[in-house]
Amino acid sequence: MNDSSTQSAAPTRREDLLARLAQGGTWDLAVVGGGATGLGVALDAAARGLKVVLLESHDFAKGTSSRATKLVHGGVRYLAQGNIGLVREALQERTTLLKNAPHLAQPLAFVMPSYKLWETPFYGAGLKMYDALAGAAGLGRTEFLSRRQTLACLPTARPDGLKGGVKYWDGQFDDARLALALARTAAARGALLVNYCAVTGLLHTGGKLAGVNCRDAETGREFTVRARCVVNATGVWVDELRRQDGVAAGRKVEPMVAPSQGVHAVVDREFLPSDHALMVPKTSDGRVLFGVPWMGKLILGTTDTPRGDLAREPRPFREELDFILGESARYLVRAPRREDIRSLWVGLRPLVKPVGDDAETTKSLSREHTVLVSKTGLVTVTGGKWTTYRAMAEDVLEKCFTAGLLERTPAGVTANLRLVGAPPAEAQPMSISAAPGLHLYGAEAGEVAAIRGDRHLGGGLTVAMVRFAARHEYARTVEDVLARRIRLLFLDAAQAAALSAEVGAILLEETGIDPQAAAFRELAQTYVRMPA
Repeated sequence: MNDSSTQSAAPTRREDLLARLAQGGTWDLAVVGGGATGLGVALDAAARGLKVVLLESHDFAKGTSSRATKLVHGGVRYLAQGNIGLVREALQERTTLLKNAPHLAQPLAFVMPSYKLWETPFYGAGLKMYDALAGAAGLGRTEFLSRRQTLACLPTARPDGLKGGVKYWDGQFDDARLALALARTAAARGALLVNYCAVTGLLHTGGKLAGVNCRDAETGREFTVRARCVVNATGVWVDELRRQDGVAAGRKVEPMVAPSQGVHAVVDREFLPSDHALMVPKTSDGRVLFGVPWMGKLILGTTDTPRGDLAREPRPFREELDFILGESARYLVRAPRREDIRSLWVGLRPLVKPVGDDAETTKSLSREHTVLVSKTGLVTVTGGKWTTYRAMAEDVLEKCFTAGLLERTPAGVTANLRLVGAPPAEAQPMSISAAPGLHLYGAEAGEVAAIRGDRHLGGGLTVAMVRFAARHEYARTVEDVLARRIRLLFLDAAQAAALSAEVGAILLEETGIDPQAAAFRELAQTYVRMPA
């Protein structure tokens, strides 16, 4: 399939979406969850010609899918585990993603500084294997760096004891805007996607799943959505729907998700003024540390800490922040302090644990994600990572076909499907390491700039961007705009809060509903509040 970036996205007026939802009839596929996985499934199915509806209880990518470390990668650490198949697939998917959304995902050079003589040859050998696995999909060759070359790439790295380094290539992206591009591309292919419309229950007929009930958060209107197949793609929250399905079937369902949280601290680029990312493969406690240039700032992270609750806005533990700042001090001449942090945010990862429920057929795939089909026909997918979202979607649909829930259609339809906003192949988009701006809109930048009454608000945001978000990008609230359409909450929470009233006023003009500016200001305060 060809470039879909020329298809301006389908209408996103709320009234039109709800009117279509109310039409009745039976959908081929109902997807519950508007994160990376659910949106990927919806796009793949719509691109195959299936009749698709996707329902999201909050905003698209509100949860884990907007809180990644912003890396499109093959998973260097999996080489040490011997998981060659996973690495090879992720490297291939990395290339596909960079090709289909070049305005949102681009190559990025990483440097591992070596403070011990053995580190350069040891890590370099592994990264040469990484190159070999990538083959023609490689983004650049691994290089062994001298001390001088390492400091040229990482000018604020600690020079004392520095022996050299290794430079390799991976990718970075804007996760929330990529999710939005998936949603809009799926809509352009005929799918109906509705955010702020929570699934409130499952419909069963004759012991089989036949659809879902849902409720619009703004009006309270309730809808019955009948579908031949229902996919539960709600990330760390998948067990909630699984339990509902189990109750209807009269059986107990064991939880399959053990959440883990990753913390990210954002500081100014002066702490590492470079277009190269810092990568420490083994910190003092064996974890990995990144320093990633992103949208004019520097992201430091991440952690990997078990968490017992499923908070929508999880906050970091004190020891996690201490770890990030402490490890940064070991590698940077001037280490960030708590008062230097512009935004502090957390993502919950859905780590999959074995399911001991023999009433379900479990298929654990070799890419970190798991797909299950219950006896009633509920298809659940969780785990995985952003880089392989497209391959995960293909696996989910294959499971739907194998279970007899949908008629089989050919795979591979999204491999060459460029997403809404993708510029022509010959165009050179600006780096997403740069501060937010019109370049994030790719081929739609001219359409945004042409909106009348445009002016700059600050933080790279313009009046036109807010209006475009409301008219074409499903934005309903100030948080939608400042957290996920323009990433200011994740870059500088205080500045985002300062712009909230003006953004809210523009949204009110566009939508006629409460933009929840006060609630956003309260939320923004938590992004600069340090754990005690």
